[in-house]
Amino acid sequence: MRLMLMIGLMMLSGLPVLGSQDTSAVRESVVKIFSTYRGPDFARPWTKQSPQELSGTGFVIEGDRILTNAHVVEQATRIYVQPPNSADKLRAEVIGISQQMDLAVIEIKKDSEREEFHSAHPVLELSDTLPAIGSTVQAIGYPMGGEQVSITEGVVSRIEYTDYNMEAQGLRVQVDAALNHGNSGGPVILDGKVCGVVFSGVEYAENIGYVIPAEEVHIFLKDIEDGSYDGPERLYDARFQTCENDALRSFLGLSRDQTGIVYTRPKSESETPMEEWDLLDKIGEYDIDNAGMVTSHDGLRLHWRYFIRELANDGTIPVTIIRDGESMEIDLHVTNERDELVPYIGNDYPEYFICGPMIFTPVRREHFFNLYLGYGIVDGSPVGLHINDEREFEGQEYVVLAATFLPHAITKGYEVYGNPTLKSVNGEEIKSLEHLVELLRDNDEDTLIFKFFDRSQENLIFDAEELIESTEEVLEDNSIRRQGSDRFMDIWED
Repeated sequence: MRLMLMIGLMMLSGLPVLGSQDTSAVRESVVKIFSTYRGPDFARPWTKQSPQELSGTGFVIEGDRILTNAHVVEQATRIYVQPPNSADKLRAEVIGISQQMDLAVIEIKKDSEREEFHSAHPVLELSDTLPAIGSTVQAIGYPMGGEQVSITEGVVSRIEYTDYNMEAQGLRVQVDAALNHGNSGGPVILDGKVCGVVFSGVEYAENIGYVIPAEEVHIFLKDIEDGSYDGPERLYDARFQTCENDALRSFLGLSRDQTGIVYTRPKSESETPMEEWDLLDKIGEYDIDNAGMVTSHDGLRLHWRYFIRELANDGTIPVTIIRDGESMEIDLHVTNERDELVPYIGNDYPEYFICGPMIFTPVRREHFFNLYLGYGIVDGSPVGLHINDEREFEGQEYVVLAATFLPHAITKGYEVYGNPTLKSVNGEEIKSLEHLVELLRDNDEDTLIFKFFDRSQENLIFDAEELIESTEEVLEDNSIRRQGSDRFMDIWED
């Protein structure tokens, strides 16, 4: 990701910036991180999963901060930093995170401890270039199996533009160093500078590890300068296919020297100057081959989407297309602002509202992957069909029953199958969980009828007054302190 402050500002801060330092100097800036992970509980959204103790590595960067992996500190109730050659553990907190790119910045919480720590542990400088294939690098960290810092040497074997988390994409460096649990978040050093951050190993393969290159770190740091992570601009709502098949090339009337990828159809209705069967020939001045790859100036062969962030200007990228044999230059719209109908929870926790024995929660991507796929619920539910769509109106969201009924006699004869998606209450289609809470609050009918999209789920009919009154008993019986998340309780109690 990107560097947040210029080197000149770091010099003004009075902190040393290490350049071509030896390994012993680098180790003074590498820390061990301890965290207590409390993941979300989708079936019981008012609580969290049992605590899990984790450890990883981090290193000092400019601005009195420490860089590490997101998976080391995400959804952590406690974070501690242990300086090198010290038994102290200093309380820390997350101040910037991207679970998509698996990067996070933490800060020591107490001012006096933070000042003392950073006065003794210098900033590591991030490289401005990618490591060359075949170069020897050193990974420094605290892998499991010991208390002292460990140094592992390896060779850069591959650089590619590939998938990260939550549909994000970025550069990834493969090294043949042995990277183990605990190395996560540690610096990878080349010529005295940080050329990358350890984030993954291959559990069933020897000496294969993956590194987030410094280029991605620079981008991340620049992105979080405003206090939140937005992600790079991307080209949405467009599908392409490779143009390697001879019959396809003949159909399009392409010559041997005309290469690129074929635009097939938008994912949804969207404005675009491209038409079906257009050949995307170039992005900027970079030629795209028939597999969708570009050979860059330094000889790397990368996916064409990598160059979007280099060329994006005022929300557009310049491309060259071939239509009916004719070449033309157009601009395509790119953005990092997208109001997704089914967003990720990210570093937050599920919201919920309990009515009687039923737990309602807004659908998030994690629900789909953890619950829908687990139960195989696609039988009539619209979530799978529209998971990549944008909202049609402000606040739109799907609502599901988070789990089976909480125990109560009012559910006699009813069953919940999986996590059904709520369609309507008393014939009114549900637009969001806020909308559902408003309907339940304002209801003046004797009966409440809940219908679901899922064909396997039976309708649920309750006496309205009895259902509302049962809520207090259910909460007390299950030791649940709050009927719902704050934003829903504000509506309910209004």
